[in-house]
Amino acid sequence: MIKRMTFRQFLFVLPLLVIISVFSIYPIISSFIYTAFDYRLNDQQHNRLFLSSAFNNRIFHRNADHIVFCLDNEIFVAESGTAAAFEALQQDIQAFIAPLEVQEDVRRISSAEHEALVSFIDEVEERLNNIYEANPETLFFHREEMPILLEAMRDCFIEHNFIGLANYERLLRDARFRRALQTTLIFTVVSVAIELVLGMALALMMNKAIRGIGPLRTTALIPWAIPTAVAALMWSYLYDGSNGVVSHIFAAVGFIESPQSMLLTAQGALASAILADVWKTTPYIAILLLAGLQVIDRSLYESASIDGADAIHTFRKITLPMLKPSILVALLFRTLDAFRVYDLIAVLTGGGPGGATETLSIYAHRLMIGQSNYGYGSTIVVAMFFCVAIIAFIFVKVMGAEVISNE
Repeated sequence: MIKRMTFRQFLFVLPLLVIISVFSIYPIISSFIYTAFDYRLNDQQHNRLFLSSAFNNRIFHRNADHIVFCLDNEIFVAESGTAAAFEALQQDIQAFIAPLEVQEDVRRISSAEHEALVSFIDEVEERLNNIYEANPETLFFHREEMPILLEAMRDCFIEHNFIGLANYERLLRDARFRRALQTTLIFTVVSVAIELVLGMALALMMNKAIRGIGPLRTTALIPWAIPTAVAALMWSYLYDGSNGVVSHIFAAVGFIESPQSMLLTAQGALASAILADVWKTTPYIAILLLAGLQVIDRSLYESASIDGADAIHTFRKITLPMLKPSILVALLFRTLDAFRVYDLIAVLTGGGPGGATETLSIYAHRLMIGQSNYGYGSTIVVAMFFCVAIIAFIFVKVMGAEVISNE
């Protein structure tokens, strides 16, 4: 029977709920929101979330002020009549932009204000063109520069960047995403399968009550204790085509054509990442399975021995069925961790060569951090979120992994 939480108990849990909301739920909600926008920090037209048209007041004012400065130089070389026209235009520009100086940098504007600003730019352009056309022989300093400044002022109008489901449509057509997903699935399935087999063997060895088992357990856990980035850097030296011990051994026994094949070929780089991951996280699987082995009743093995069952039948009929909950939990945790792999591949191969080891995490990082494209990058992250949710659903609901017990 599940007891209901009292109000006093809820108050003790409340700080934890606040922390989870701030550091877990809020980033998830933000990622979903970003997917609905063309949100790019390296583009002033898309560096915020705009549901309606906006106006970059700071840049508009700066360009207009620059035009006023350029007009001073034009007045210096102009004749008296032309200089008066420049001065009149200069005064009109200063009068128009004076109220803009006290307004916020980026703000939303109405359609009427938008039309007024556009009309002002068109008027300035027309008056400048009339003056320049009336004085074709005069060598003005900024005749060629003025159109550029006026165009920059027109770029200060920011259209809304809400695009709805367009990022998801792009995702379905993205060949690079499909390749990254395929690479992620291959890495996850192969590495977790090998780790399960080796982890099971290691757990069975560590479960034996033999002399010297303590140092064996400690030694087996050393790879897991090493930080992933440090382990990846260490394996990069071992795989090095010039001096790497592992690459030269593999080449000598015929596994690869040359020592350079480990990190410089598509198949070799992916295999190298899988091997490094297997070495790093097999002890994690082993320790989870060892915990499951420790709770199996020893009398079951004694009864099987009396009945004449050999080791294989004992493993199949007793160990595996009794160890199933631990296996499913270990597979669930390890599969989710492998699917989100980033640091190992980022340090070892950087996603290369030619994107052969680019996983979804690497792809999302390049979009958001490398290209400042948080809109489409968040779409990749959301796609990963759904993939992880599907994996968790399969393990918990379909395969019956018991992550949390009510007992």
